[in-house]
Amino acid sequence: MKDNGNSKVTAPKAGLKVALYVTCLADLMRPSVAQASLELLRAAGCDVTVPPEQSCCGQPSYNNGDYAGAARIAKQLIQRFEPFDYVVLPSGSCAGMLIKHYPRLLDGQWRDRAEQFAGRVYELTTFLLTVANYQPAVQASENSVAYHDSCAGLRELNIREQPRELLARANITVRELQQAEVCCGFGGTFCAKMPAVSGDMADRKIEDMENTGEKTLVGGDLGCLLALEGRARRTGRTLQFKHVAEVLRGEDSTSPEDLSNDTPGGIDR
Repeated sequence: MKDNGNSKVTAPKAGLKVALYVTCLADLMRPSVAQASLELLRAAGCDVTVPPEQSCCGQPSYNNGDYAGAARIAKQLIQRFEPFDYVVLPSGSCAGMLIKHYPRLLDGQWRDRAEQFAGRVYELTTFLLTVANYQPAVQASENSVAYHDSCAGLRELNIREQPRELLARANITVRELQQAEVCCGFGGTFCAKMPAVSGDMADRKIEDMENTGEKTLVGGDLGCLLALEGRARRTGRTLQFKHVAEVLRGEDSTSPEDLSNDTPGGIDR
């Protein structure tokens, strides 16, 4: 089954019908990530739709053993997004759920549909690089950053070089962490079940970032970024944690304060 995480560039096609799957955290916690993703896809020449009926991908239920509940969510999501050429998500974790775990979760005809659906699902940076061959055309919001690789994107979808290549195309220097492939301590419900261990892991990740000399940590998963941002604030650090889409979008794009409030989550469809 296709993992949709390789770095082989395919010829871009004009007018690709793309559905943007916003994700819960972008919708509820930082809609600027969804807005930036929408703008990047449009800048890459895609015909983008943000289906209003979308909901959670079911990962919290799945990870906590509620397979029946996760299966119901998966079937609903597949039905809603099947008509599109591609489904793109600004999250390696959620993309991994759709690509890797939906086919394992479902049976019979639904499993066949899940496997076919998975072949059209892409994490944002992988899609921009390997399908759309996106070339940033605006001034990025940072000159240099540190970068955090999230566990799900790195291990399930091989997402590592894709965001770095896009940042390089935008003339952004990436300062590598010494332990770039070590978990940040978020881990979904792990941080709630084992807060002391999670906090220690977050402290080590933040110290690793500080050792690069950078004040901005960029990543592709909001769960990691929000958890690290909260830990940094609680420990008195003044640091920035940005999604790669926000950085690539550039300074001339719509700021988070200007997002439309006419749709759920403030996403301008």
